[in-house]
Amino acid sequence: MSIIAVKEAVIITLDPDRPAFFRGDILIEKEYIHAITEHPNSIETEHSVKVIDGKNLIIIPGLINTHGHTAMTLFRSYADDLPLQEWLENKIWPAEELLESNDVYWGTLLGIAEMIKSGTTTFTDMYFFMDRVAEATEESGIRAMLSRGLIGLGSSAQEGLEETEGFIRDWHGRGNGRINVSLGPHAPYTCPPEFLKKVITMAEKYNRPLQIHVSETKKEVDDCIKDYGLTPPKLLYDTGLFDCKTIAAHCVHLTDEDIELMAEKDVGIAHNPGSNLKLGSGIAPVSKMLSKGLKVGIGTDGTASNNNLDMIEEIRFAALLEKGLFMDPTRINAETALKMATSMGAEVLGLPSTGVIKEGFKADLIGLKTDLPHWTPMNNPMANLVYSSAAADVDLVIVDGRILMENRTLKTLDEEKIRFEASRCARRLLEGR
Repeated sequence: MSIIAVKEAVIITLDPDRPAFFRGDILIEKEYIHAITEHPNSIETEHSVKVIDGKNLIIIPGLINTHGHTAMTLFRSYADDLPLQEWLENKIWPAEELLESNDVYWGTLLGIAEMIKSGTTTFTDMYFFMDRVAEATEESGIRAMLSRGLIGLGSSAQEGLEETEGFIRDWHGRGNGRINVSLGPHAPYTCPPEFLKKVITMAEKYNRPLQIHVSETKKEVDDCIKDYGLTPPKLLYDTGLFDCKTIAAHCVHLTDEDIELMAEKDVGIAHNPGSNLKLGSGIAPVSKMLSKGLKVGIGTDGTASNNNLDMIEEIRFAALLEKGLFMDPTRINAETALKMATSMGAEVLGLPSTGVIKEGFKADLIGLKTDLPHWTPMNNPMANLVYSSAAADVDLVIVDGRILMENRTLKTLDEEKIRFEASRCARRLLEGR
């Protein structure tokens, strides 16, 4: 039996039945959290137990990235500073035509390495060659919600559905349940209603959730109203897509009616503040969505638009954007922003027993070093975490009870080899060979 004890750490569990933070111990057995004490050094351990000294660590639930296209790490710093449609149509989509399965494998491993090193324990992915993404996920030890991106136009539409069905059968539940498969219709502007109905039928057949881009840009909304007389959320509502468990990414340009419809169907929102800012897409009405009871998680989107997979930076964006936009620090405070990246993110993805440090829950947690100038003084650990911490502070990452990083060293991945292979793939793609 694998047993790990983290001792004398400052712990933020996000469990409403416990104090906001306290110094204590955590005992992990196999993939589960077995015990938590609110007194330091109070868990008795035997010689067979792996003991981690937490005196200079703050332990929190692992960060959950609710939206991304991980292999797009290969396009990092390529074609920056362009509007979304120009960036996609003139730069990214032509480069993606050259993608091979090996490119996606190494690009995904690069993104996973970056995510682990910045404290992400669960990521969401919608891309191509998803068997290779799943391979990378299984090898690394991270948790994931994966979907094959679906385009409902042209001759490849049916092929995408067939690949998705095979992907569900082959990979859902693998890796001790760490690999979860969803369906990934790209967006209403690439997936017409008749195609979406086929996607819905498959989602119902396999009881799997969907993830889809919704109202990311004003142009997308305007085109949808021109083509259908409806906003994208109303179109999806009328098509029946929201009757399935749905993860809606971006949701920048929403009407009040859109928010009401999505709240009625308990749609999960994947908020991507960094990507939306960088591409000039706008600022999502997060406070309004939260006030209507919608669950909002945080995502990084593709790293070509974000230049990082740093969820800690996204948490800070999410909190500070609301303060700057509304001049009201109560709308999204430090605790709410952290919940968006952890417990609320787990609800958005429909992953029970994750996102909170609690007995019987999955042992997905991270430790950040606090013996650093920017953590001093630590009057409120929650505020320090959200407003002062950095990705490089992440020192310990545990997923499913397995240590993936300790003392900033990756335990399941060869970082040097991944960087070499990913760089080689990127050169080939961007040189057009």
